[in-house]
Amino acid sequence: MKNDLLKGSPVRSVVLFALPIMLSSLLQYSYNFVDNIIVGRYVGTQALAAVGNIGAINSFIIGAALGLTSGFTIPVAQRFGARDMKAMNRYAGNSIALSLIIGIAIMIIAHIVSDPILRLINTPDDIIELSAAYINILYFGVPIQMLFNNFTGIARALGDSKRPLYFLIVSVIVNLFLDILLVKNFQMGVEGAAIATVFSYFVAALFAGIFVLKKEKELNVTKNDLVPDVKIGWEQLKLGIPVSLQFTITSIGSMVLQSAINGFGSSAIAAITAAGRVEQIMNIPMSNLGVSNATFVSQNYGAKQYERILKSVKNIFFLDVAISVACSAVLILAGPSVVKLFIDEPDPQIFSYANQYLYTIGGCYVFVSILFVFRNTLQGLGATYANAIAGAGELVGRFLVAFLLTPVFGFAAVCFAGPCAWVLADIPLVVIYLRKRKAFKALIKSQEGVMPCRTIT
Repeated sequence: MKNDLLKGSPVRSVVLFALPIMLSSLLQYSYNFVDNIIVGRYVGTQALAAVGNIGAINSFIIGAALGLTSGFTIPVAQRFGARDMKAMNRYAGNSIALSLIIGIAIMIIAHIVSDPILRLINTPDDIIELSAAYINILYFGVPIQMLFNNFTGIARALGDSKRPLYFLIVSVIVNLFLDILLVKNFQMGVEGAAIATVFSYFVAALFAGIFVLKKEKELNVTKNDLVPDVKIGWEQLKLGIPVSLQFTITSIGSMVLQSAINGFGSSAIAAITAAGRVEQIMNIPMSNLGVSNATFVSQNYGAKQYERILKSVKNIFFLDVAISVACSAVLILAGPSVVKLFIDEPDPQIFSYANQYLYTIGGCYVFVSILFVFRNTLQGLGATYANAIAGAGELVGRFLVAFLLTPVFGFAAVCFAGPCAWVLADIPLVVIYLRKRKAFKALIKSQEGVMPCRTIT
């Protein structure tokens, strides 16, 4: 069931490891995708706009929470690569405890700040109550999502990207069944969609936790490992906080941009919601090759196999760029047809906005592929400060669009917010990686502390 990331062709290892992760991401996106389709068709356009309106806030709070868990499991992969099993178990156990404690704290804070933030981003009066009802139920699932993300992160750190997929399949089936039951049959509206999502994540987290703690052969987390350790916890927080900041900073920019979008009314919000879901699906191959490469980099960094890291990054970079070109074509040619799945009552203005957004994003997709490769590579090396720097670049890009360009160019400027943010994030990431690459080449040349690679292709 596992992939050996320390031997064989680097690019083949990364791609095979990435395939189950891609399917997992597709299933995760299906939560929102299914919610949006069912809400849009069985509740109405305003409800769809309300669900879409909370996307930036959701990323701000839940994204920040899940960013922490991404940092928590980096030492697990590195210790696994170094074959230090005792330390690996300790880091894994501590990450579980941290995820639960911090998840509960974030849940409480989220309920306090969500309503003021909805007003801060100028949520239209006709959807603010629906947005609040939806998001406040979702926040009860924050600790559950953090635990699930942490359990799957541990499994992947040990080279298993397949079983997390199985847990998600069960959970997506539950989500679909409950969405139809609660929204369509019981007519519970956006609240029903939110309840379905939270319960589905509970099912996924339960299965993932049982597997990781009971069935993972190379992991032996004891009760003592689950007791929080201040020193280890601080080390994991130092890795997790920059990743979390990346989500937080980026989400602040998205909220600022959402405020600008809200000024165009419910039609624009619904259009961006529908088109954004299509974009998220297209992101899956590129982003998850990056996620897979992060695990590959972590394990090989722990094993001091630096040449394998450089080979992998180079090949995955070219592969991701090629995929971005194909995804651009799909966005432009097929994206408008997919948008129609979300809208029960045809509105020419909504379709016009959605098509303009998809055409613009599709023409600039290569920049996001660069972002995925280098951000995840540096994260795998433990240089998570790069995530925060990249997030700051994205924030600046969205601020520029929201405050300077949108008043001048209108909705067209909104469509260029993503590409502008990607470019400003790419620049520091590439610079930081090139410095790491130079250091690795020096280590390889001197052969100091470097284990020989068995197969380099």
